[in-house]
Amino acid sequence: MAESLRLDLFLWHARIVKTRALARELAEGGRLRLDGRVVAQAHAQVRVGSILAFARQGRVRVLKVEALPTRRGPPTEARTLYSELTSEAAPA
Repeated sequence: MAESLRLDLFLWHARIVKTRALARELAEGGRLRLDGRVVAQAHAQVRVGSILAFARQGRVRVLKVEALPTRRGPPTEARTLYSELTSEAAPA
């Protein structure tokens, strides 16, 4: 298994966004942080333990990568790839 994965692929495989195009937009928009630094490249590498922070659908989400996917599986499988570090009530 690979030690890292492209950011846009991780966002799509983990079902954080619906399409690869939306994943690329989020990754290249300059509003996502990977391990505390602003990322503007879809090919930035995500590893187990990486922290992602971004605003999406009116709230700030902070996620810790728990595992790297091998495929885009069902939502129950996708939720095991990351843990949510923010509470549900955190506004954007």
